[in-house]
Amino acid sequence: MGRRNGPEQARPRRPFPGLVAIAFGLATAFSFLTIPAAQPSLAQTLNDRLTQRAQSPNADGKKDRLLVDANELTYDRDKDIIGARGNVQLYYQGRVLQADRVTYNRKTNRVFAEGRAKLTERDGTISYADRFELTDDFKNGFIDSLRADTADNTHFSAARAERIDGEQTRFESGTYTACEPCKEDNSKPPFWQIRAKKIIHNNSEQTIYYEDATFELYGHPIAWLPFFSTPDPTVERKSGILAPTYVYRSYTGVGVGIPLYWAISPTYDLTVTPTFLTKQGVLGEAVWRQQFVNGSYQIRGVGIFQNDPSAFLPAPYGPGKRDFRGSLESRGEFYINDKWKFGWDATLLSDRWFLQHYAMPQSTLAANYFQETVSTIYLNGKGDRGYFDLRGYYFQALGRSDLQSQQPLVAPVLDYNKTIDIDPKKTAGIGGQLEIDFNFTRISRELASFEAIGGQRLDRAFGLYNVCETLTGARTYVPGACLLNGIGGDYTRATLNVSWKRKFIDPLGQVWQPFVFAHVNTAWANTNLTSTTGWSNPSCASPPCVSYITNASQTAFLGGAQQQSAASVTPGVGLEYRYPLLYSGSLVDQVFEPIAQIIVRPNTGTSSLRINEDSQSLVFDTSNLFDWSKYSGYDRFETGTRANYGFQYTASFHKGGYINFMFGQSRQIAGVNSYATPDAANIGLSSGLDRRASDYVASATFAPTTMFNFVAKARFDERNFSLRRLDLMANFNYGPLEASLQYARYSAQPLIGYNVPREGLAANAKYKLTDNVFATGSVIFDLSRHYYNNTPAGTGYVGRAPVFSVAGLGAGIGYTDDCTTLMLNYTSIYQDNGYLTPTRNQTVMLRLELRTIGDTSLRSSLGNVRVQDGLSSAALR
Repeated sequence: MGRRNGPEQARPRRPFPGLVAIAFGLATAFSFLTIPAAQPSLAQTLNDRLTQRAQSPNADGKKDRLLVDANELTYDRDKDIIGARGNVQLYYQGRVLQADRVTYNRKTNRVFAEGRAKLTERDGTISYADRFELTDDFKNGFIDSLRADTADNTHFSAARAERIDGEQTRFESGTYTACEPCKEDNSKPPFWQIRAKKIIHNNSEQTIYYEDATFELYGHPIAWLPFFSTPDPTVERKSGILAPTYVYRSYTGVGVGIPLYWAISPTYDLTVTPTFLTKQGVLGEAVWRQQFVNGSYQIRGVGIFQNDPSAFLPAPYGPGKRDFRGSLESRGEFYINDKWKFGWDATLLSDRWFLQHYAMPQSTLAANYFQETVSTIYLNGKGDRGYFDLRGYYFQALGRSDLQSQQPLVAPVLDYNKTIDIDPKKTAGIGGQLEIDFNFTRISRELASFEAIGGQRLDRAFGLYNVCETLTGARTYVPGACLLNGIGGDYTRATLNVSWKRKFIDPLGQVWQPFVFAHVNTAWANTNLTSTTGWSNPSCASPPCVSYITNASQTAFLGGAQQQSAASVTPGVGLEYRYPLLYSGSLVDQVFEPIAQIIVRPNTGTSSLRINEDSQSLVFDTSNLFDWSKYSGYDRFETGTRANYGFQYTASFHKGGYINFMFGQSRQIAGVNSYATPDAANIGLSSGLDRRASDYVASATFAPTTMFNFVAKARFDERNFSLRRLDLMANFNYGPLEASLQYARYSAQPLIGYNVPREGLAANAKYKLTDNVFATGSVIFDLSRHYYNNTPAGTGYVGRAPVFSVAGLGAGIGYTDDCTTLMLNYTSIYQDNGYLTPTRNQTVMLRLELRTIGDTSLRSSLGNVRVQDGLSSAALR
């Protein structure tokens, strides 16, 4: 059996002995063979720790002296025997041998230690025995009633052990475990142990062989195997067969994966894993890893020639009748020096469903849901006060309603930022801080990405793709009925932000911070107006079932010629004022801080291009209330004169804990309000900033103790104080219970495509039943689905969604201690199965890990359960 610890210094991958796998009824005999190591490790082995020569020379070339401390020392000249009696302690080269009696026969060069004998090695390994009989070089000898506790917290015992030529240790009637003995009663058996008629440790091979072995749980035999082997605990990488994995899914059948690991050299290795599937054949996987002095990389390829492609949904709902399916992945990172590095992380897939159908996802709710793969290559440099980042991105869509032709290629993306402290003494008293921020981005996309405003409509051919059509098929690719979220063609933008600011504190404690900035933006667009993608379904029951998207519709959103360019400069000046008022009491320190900010810019100055690719995530809250521009990216920037104002209150309790509250508003004083000026994606509208007086924003943090904290963020309508946006987060940790709760509710924003409110609730909890046993649970409620129950007549949908519609559910129970981890998890995840009716995918995973021995897992799909709420995915946004 092998052991893999990657060239990237990852967590060791522990192999799993077949005898434990038998406990699951799924082990195979060949999973316990051992492939000899291609090249032994240079690290100190377990045998080296126990058998280093007792008379090796010191740094001066002289042999170290043996120091003996005992109540009584004797010497028999005739027999040439040295004896020590009574609390004997021998010190030699960092080792300590303790016993009631020690005898050294100088004629036979043998040492005998008896009576509470104990040998402590330099690395902390301790061996207990009734009697030690060893040669003076520790290469040969016998040990009676041995118990060895290594520095790795592993434990051996044997009725009798024999050392042979310093290369081999044989344990007769031995046991091995990585579990700590019971402190209250050493006679109690550990949680698990391997008991064998003979245990042989081979030093040169760094391997432990077990003959006639039994795996015991709390002293009870669970599984038996006549022979198997594992690397010794000091080995991190060794060629061999790793832990088998097991999987079951209805469309692939029962599967068993046997990883074959080859440690070719200390710097690179190869793992090949054939997974035998009863319905689809052999899924092959190969992982190559290599490490260099300055970095590492790995390449992973997975593929299968399917026996039964018809088990999967036909195109475009699924992969269709593909004979070969697979993926190719690679990632790496290399350090050029202490400030510069480059790397990549890339994935290519045969189809968007391959990961879901064949990958082994993690046992968490989020891990089962794929949207896209993001491939990137980058060059990154960091200094004391600056950074440089150059990279490119390629996206491969995984959602069933995604079109690959609408995914952008983003390359290059260049970001540079530098902050410079200005010395007032060298700048005529100006001082302050200068910041330079530069971004250059180029985006290419074959097909424009449109989205309907208001009620969403999917194509009439397959009901998969978002199109701007009416129920009768009339095309509405025009502003006001549709959004252009991404252009078809090429778009290039360069943006430079330069700013200066300095903070002054007057004698009253008031804080004044003037600032000056300039936003320079240039953009070029070469719009593709010819590409068209369409769908036709000849088997559709109600022809004509035809839909299409054409890039020619972009002209209504962008106007102008096919090739466009624009440039703008937006200078600004402003002042921020804060006056922290402090009150210190016997129990609490309080700070009340009014904040005001004024920013003056030209009435207009934005680019005439209405393209918005990177500023589409606009959330107005207290975190960006005092930002000079509240947009998330570079394509949009605030214009005109704007005032931001509010206050902050903080209470810090002397015994721990604090309270923080912040409230404020933003107001457009003069000039053009950029948030009320829509672009092709309508970003800014319905944001709470699109009126002269913005919505109110508030946040509160309450953390009275380390056991509990609560965070709330809210946005209220400026006219009637109605709630427009709410985020609540709470964490609780007390004794055996850890729990978290999240709730969010966002009002409908039909102008940017959200026709109904968005609302959700998520809860997670972990409870320790005992010191070692725990239970976990998690649930996600989609509180928005019931809003679609009132879908207009004529759509063909009948709504029966409850208010608390379960989108995801997870439950598990586990056991963990110093040597064992056992987990049983159940997950039920909301998924679109490719057709209009959504389902919940149910999975059970059992995982067992034995420290130093290995781990194995069994994953089984319980199938898909139809979501019985009468809603089609075509109705959902």
